[in-house]
Parts: sequence; structure tokens; C-alpha cells
Amino acid sequence: MLALAIMLAPAVWFAGAATVPPLLASGAITGAQAGWLTAAVQLGFVAGTLVSALLSLADRLPARRLFLASALLAGLATAAQAFLPPAGVAAYVLRFVAGAAMAGVYPVGMKLASGWAQGDLGLLIGIVVGALTLGSAAPHALPALLGGLDPLAVYVASGALAALGGLLVLPFREGPNQATRPPFNPRAVLLAFTDRRLRLANAGYLGHMWELYAMWAWVGLFLAQQGVPGDAGVWTTLVVGAGAIGCVGLGALADRFNRARMAALAMLISGGCALLAGGMAGLFLPLTLALVFVWGVFVVADSAQFSACTSLCAPPELVGTMLTVQTCLGFLLTVPVIQMMAWAVPALGWGGAFALLAAGPLLGALAMLRLAPLLPQPSPR
Repeated sequence: MLALAIMLAPAVWFAGAATVPPLLASGAITGAQAGWLTAAVQLGFVAGTLVSALLSLADRLPARRLFLASALLAGLATAAQAFLPPAGVAAYVLRFVAGAAMAGVYPVGMKLASGWAQGDLGLLIGIVVGALTLGSAAPHALPALLGGLDPLAVYVASGALAALGGLLVLPFREGPNQATRPPFNPRAVLLAFTDRRLRLANAGYLGHMWELYAMWAWVGLFLAQQGVPGDAGVWTTLVVGAGAIGCVGLGALADRFNRARMAALAMLISGGCALLAGGMAGLFLPLTLALVFVWGVFVVADSAQFSACTSLCAPPELVGTMLTVQTCLGFLLTVPVIQMMAWAVPALGWGGAFALLAAGPLLGALAMLRLAPLLPQPSPR
């Protein structure tokens, strides 16, 4: 039930990106405006996580009710965008609000899932991130499902899915491991940079985030320009949604092997796909699609393990603070990278643009390989 709720609620995240191909084709928006439709959500999420941490909302409010209220707010802000011009200040503000509201969905969902962990934290968090991945993929298929309706109708449909996801979390029962986190301590922020293990975990996460959301935001346009058979939005849904396989699979492996090495392996594969997929653009479509599908599996497979590594390395009383710092830094980084792609694609082509994305996971993998021997070894199961 929780996984289904988390899968539906994030439908608002890439509702803007799903409208980009038809709006660009009709001249309704520019490439720069397309980037801001996603970047505004990222900025909103950063702001939302900071406010939530400073006020300790996840600890002071009932988790299920916070999840429900946040999902409803995100859904309402997203649906309202269908009745506004496709880009501009009002559109970006609503995208920002939707992103801020997601701060009460994704982190709270991780907290609810971890309450049931019994030696399988990596798998449970992997399931949560996998559900988030499927939810992020869903809006790309909506234009095809909605037929000849206005592209902005995607916002209404995504908003409705988010509201339904919020309602589905109400029957969920919290697990026995629920514990309150300490309030955000600004003086403890520097520990994320002075502690070597935390510094390496954060470096790996930043490399991961450099690539992830830019790939998700722009792969739909890439596929549309390759002349894929059928609807490009459906292909995009399959590519992004394939990441759920990687999240669950790598999560299960991480509970048995070194988490940092598993994350590094996923990043090396993902970075390699980024280097190859752009270079194959326009050459041999079946191979291009195969590379993009593998990329979709591994680009997010390592996501949950950065949180797990940070939880293992941080002092118990500062885990919440360290996770907040990591999340905020990562999502803040996605904003300039998504905007960079709006310049890089026309200037460098898809090969050059994707090569820029590959730099993140390749450098991040080096950080995780250095972290690997510093982590506690998993217990035999």
C-alpha cells in the first residue's frame, strides 16, 4: 500500500517535462522555458526539505497525515497549472509549490518504510525509490493515454494521481522501528564536510544527482528526436520506469555486499551508457534504445544507497541533519545541470550533452570506491 501511494504521488514531478515535446514542437515554449518547468520543481523540493527539517515536521506531525496533506497540495498546484499559460512566472510558482510539497511525501515515505526494516533496510529503501521512479515515469505516458487533448491536460491527470496516492497512505500502519529524529542543528552542518566518510558519501551523491534528474528531464526529447516507433512518451515511461528494477535489485544486493561498491558499480555502468547513447544518436535505433534502457535501469539504481551509507556513517543523533544536508545539496545541484542541458543539446549535440552528464557518475564512483573500505561490513544472513 505504501509503495503504491509513493508511486502515484510523485506523478506531479515530471508533469512539466511530459508536456515539453508537444509544446516545443508547436512553438508554445522555448528550450530555456522547458528547463525551468523541471528546475522549478527541484528548487521547490530543496526549499521544502529545509523548512521541514528546521521545523522538524516529520517528527512533530503524524507521518501519514503529513504525507496526505503534502500529496493533496502537490496535486492541487499541479492541476491548477492546466488553466495557465504553459510557461511564465505563474507556471514556475506552481511548479515550485508542487516541488516543495513533495518534501512531505518522499522523505516521509522513506521514514515509514524504514520503520519495518529488519536487516533489509537497503531493500526497503530501494522499493521506495523504485516506486518513486515509476511515479516519475508515469506522466510521460499520459499524453498518449489522453489522446488528442491539450498537452496541458497532463497536469490535471497528474494532480489527480497525486491526490489518490495521498489517500492510499491512510490505511498504512507504522512499523515498530519508528523513532523521532533530533531537530535540525545548523552548527552540525559542517560535519558533512569535515568527516571523511560523510564527505565521500556526499561526493558520491552529488555525482549521482548531477546525472539523474537531467537525464530524466531530457531523455523524452532525445527519444522523440530519434524517431522511435509509436509515441515517444510511452518509450520515455518505459525507460524511466525501468529504474525501479535497478532500485530493488541493487537494494537487495547492498544488504549482502558493500553498499558503496554496489553504488559505484551502478554509477560506472550508468556513466558508460551516457557516453555511448548520445554518440549513437541517429545511427542505429535498436542499439540506441537498448543503451537508453540499460541507462534507465542503472541511473537511479544506486540512489537509496547514498542515504544508507550516510545513516551508517553519521552519529546517531545527527542522522536526520546529515540526510537533510545531503538531500538539499543534491537537489540544488540538479537545477543548473538541467538548465545546462538546454544550452548543451543545441550547442554540442546529444553526444556532447550526455558526455557532460557522464562526468558526474564517473567521478562519484571514485568517491564511493574510496568510501567502501571505511564502511562497516554487512552481517551474514
